[in-house]
Amino acid sequence: MQATGETLQMVALATLLTAVFGLPLGVLLVTADRGGLAPAPGFKAVLGAVVNIGRSLPFIVLMVAIIPFTRLVTGTTIGTAAAVVPLTLGAVPFFARLVETALRGVDREVVEAAQAMGARRLAIVGKVLLPESLPGLVAGLTVTVVALIGYSAMAGAIGGGGLGDLAVRYGYQRFDTAVMIITVVVLIVIVQLVQSLGDLVARRLDRK
Repeated sequence: MQATGETLQMVALATLLTAVFGLPLGVLLVTADRGGLAPAPGFKAVLGAVVNIGRSLPFIVLMVAIIPFTRLVTGTTIGTAAAVVPLTLGAVPFFARLVETALRGVDREVVEAAQAMGARRLAIVGKVLLPESLPGLVAGLTVTVVALIGYSAMAGAIGGGGLGDLAVRYGYQRFDTAVMIITVVVLIVIVQLVQSLGDLVARRLDRK
């Protein structure tokens, strides 16, 4: 129960931070593109390259590479608080691309109608793009949470706590097969619940 609580805590906080930073990043990727609300091809190219670099790094490599930054932010490199830093940095570019995909699915005519009525760029983003793409955003966030659950298990392997730490220390190192099996089952149950809830919310928003 303690390990499960630590995993849920890590994933919840990392999800919140990912949404806070990833959503604006995805909006920038769309609005700065050619034909966007505020075209800036040079800025979009640089931003896109940074996002692609963040997505290309394997999570285990990212955790090790940013250990100094993690220590600077949290004052430690072990425990659930420290694990949130690499979890967030690993998920933000991933979620930003999903946000970009969802926003690109909005009917261009709806945006043009808002522009014709004199709506400002910020208003178009807040009252047209985001509401119209809400089902896709929820689906993208659900995929991100599922990915974070997997990342959190890897974070546990290097002292991040949670179910991953439990599986390594008490299951693998002590050759306790029962602990390994229970850990896997708990992770599967959590993923299934998150995915089912996310799908349900996305379907209801889509019907609205």
